[in-house]
Amino acid sequence: MPRYLSLVRIEENSIDMSTADPGFEQRMGALFEEITKAGVMLDTAGLRPTSESTRITWQDGKLSYTDGPFTETKEVVGGYALLQCKDRAEAIEWAKRFLEVHPKNWVVGLEVREVDENPGA
Repeated sequence: MPRYLSLVRIEENSIDMSTADPGFEQRMGALFEEITKAGVMLDTAGLRPTSESTRITWQDGKLSYTDGPFTETKEVVGGYALLQCKDRAEAIEWAKRFLEVHPKNWVVGLEVREVDENPGA
Protein backbone atom coordinates (compact mmCIF):
# COMPACT_ATOMS: atom_id res chain seq x y z
CA MET A 1 0.00 0.00 0.00
CA PRO A 2 1.28 3.48 -0.78
CA ARG A 3 2.45 5.87 1.90
CA TYR A 4 1.48 9.54 2.05
CA LEU A 5 3.18 12.40 3.84
CA SER A 6 0.75 14.97 5.12
CA LEU A 7 2.48 18.29 5.84
CA VAL A 8 0.58 20.54 8.25
CA ARG A 9 0.85 24.15 7.12
CA ILE A 10 0.17 26.95 9.59
CA GLU A 11 0.69 30.66 10.00
CA GLU A 12 3.06 30.16 12.89
CA ASN A 13 2.25 33.30 14.87
CA SER A 14 -1.53 32.97 14.50
CA ILE A 15 -2.00 29.56 16.19
CA ASP A 16 -2.48 29.93 19.94
CA MET A 17 -3.61 26.94 21.99
CA SER A 18 -5.40 29.29 24.38
CA THR A 19 -7.87 30.06 21.57
CA ALA A 20 -8.76 26.38 21.09
CA ASP A 21 -12.22 25.36 22.22
CA PRO A 22 -12.40 23.06 25.27
CA GLY A 23 -13.08 19.90 23.22
CA PHE A 24 -10.22 20.31 20.73
CA GLU A 25 -7.64 18.08 22.44
CA GLN A 26 -10.24 15.38 23.12
CA ARG A 27 -11.41 15.38 19.46
CA MET A 28 -7.81 15.23 18.21
CA GLY A 29 -7.00 12.37 20.59
CA ALA A 30 -10.07 10.42 19.43
CA LEU A 31 -9.13 10.90 15.76
CA PHE A 32 -5.53 9.82 16.39
CA GLU A 33 -6.78 6.73 18.23
CA GLU A 34 -9.11 5.88 15.35
CA ILE A 35 -6.51 6.37 12.62
CA THR A 36 -3.95 4.33 14.60
CA LYS A 37 -6.40 1.46 15.19
CA ALA A 38 -7.22 1.51 11.46
CA GLY A 39 -3.51 0.80 10.78
CA VAL A 40 -3.14 4.00 8.75
CA MET A 41 -0.95 6.19 10.99
CA LEU A 42 2.73 5.26 10.74
CA ASP A 43 4.13 8.36 12.46
CA THR A 44 3.10 11.90 13.40
CA ALA A 45 4.53 14.87 15.28
CA GLY A 46 4.35 18.60 15.63
CA LEU A 47 7.47 20.61 14.92
CA ARG A 48 9.28 23.10 17.14
CA PRO A 49 8.92 26.79 16.16
CA THR A 50 11.00 28.22 13.34
CA SER A 51 12.80 30.39 15.91
CA GLU A 52 14.60 27.17 16.87
CA SER A 53 15.45 26.07 13.32
CA THR A 54 18.07 26.61 10.63
CA ARG A 55 17.58 26.69 6.87
CA ILE A 56 20.46 25.38 4.79
CA THR A 57 20.60 26.34 1.12
CA TRP A 58 22.79 24.99 -1.67
CA GLN A 59 23.33 27.61 -4.38
CA ASP A 60 26.15 28.22 -6.84
CA GLY A 61 28.19 25.40 -5.29
CA LYS A 62 28.07 26.91 -1.78
CA LEU A 63 26.12 26.29 1.39
CA SER A 64 24.47 29.11 3.30
CA TYR A 65 22.79 28.95 6.69
CA THR A 66 19.92 31.07 8.01
CA ASP A 67 18.78 30.77 11.61
CA GLY A 68 15.09 31.27 12.38
CA PRO A 69 12.70 32.81 12.92
CA PHE A 70 12.06 33.45 9.25
CA THR A 71 10.15 36.73 9.26
CA GLU A 72 9.77 36.75 5.47
CA THR A 73 7.84 33.47 5.63
CA LYS A 74 4.14 33.68 6.40
CA GLU A 75 3.25 29.97 6.24
CA VAL A 76 5.43 27.18 7.67
CA VAL A 77 5.27 23.42 8.13
CA GLY A 78 4.09 22.98 11.71
CA GLY A 79 3.87 19.18 11.78
CA TYR A 80 3.51 16.05 9.73
CA ALA A 81 1.84 12.67 9.56
CA LEU A 82 3.03 9.63 7.63
CA LEU A 83 0.03 7.55 6.55
CA GLN A 84 -0.30 4.22 4.78
CA CYS A 85 -3.52 4.25 2.77
CA LYS A 86 -5.03 2.18 -0.01
CA ASP A 87 -5.04 5.23 -2.32
CA ARG A 88 -4.86 9.02 -2.53
CA ALA A 89 -8.60 9.37 -1.93
CA GLU A 90 -8.29 7.65 1.45
CA ALA A 91 -5.31 9.85 2.41
CA ILE A 92 -7.33 12.95 1.50
CA GLU A 93 -10.31 11.73 3.53
CA TRP A 94 -8.14 11.35 6.64
CA ALA A 95 -6.62 14.80 5.96
CA LYS A 96 -10.11 16.33 5.70
CA ARG A 97 -11.11 14.76 9.00
CA PHE A 98 -7.92 16.05 10.64
CA LEU A 99 -8.65 19.62 9.51
CA GLU A 100 -12.28 19.48 10.63
CA VAL A 101 -11.18 18.73 14.22
CA HIS A 102 -9.48 22.14 14.51
CA PRO A 103 -11.14 25.28 15.91
CA LYS A 104 -13.04 27.25 13.26
CA ASN A 105 -11.05 30.42 13.97
CA TRP A 106 -7.69 28.80 13.10
CA VAL A 107 -6.12 28.70 9.64
CA VAL A 108 -4.58 25.27 9.06
CA GLY A 109 -3.76 23.63 5.74
CA LEU A 110 -2.45 20.26 4.66
CA GLU A 111 -0.34 19.20 1.75
CA VAL A 112 -0.82 15.49 1.03
CA ARG A 113 1.94 13.92 -1.05
CA GLU A 114 2.57 10.32 -1.99
CA VAL A 115 5.97 8.96 -0.96
CA ASP A 116 8.01 7.97 -4.02
CA GLU A 117 8.77 4.32 -3.29
CA ASN A 118 10.91 4.00 -6.44
CA PRO A 119 13.23 7.02 -6.53
CA GLY A 120 15.38 7.13 -9.59
CA ALA A 121 13.38 4.43 -11.35
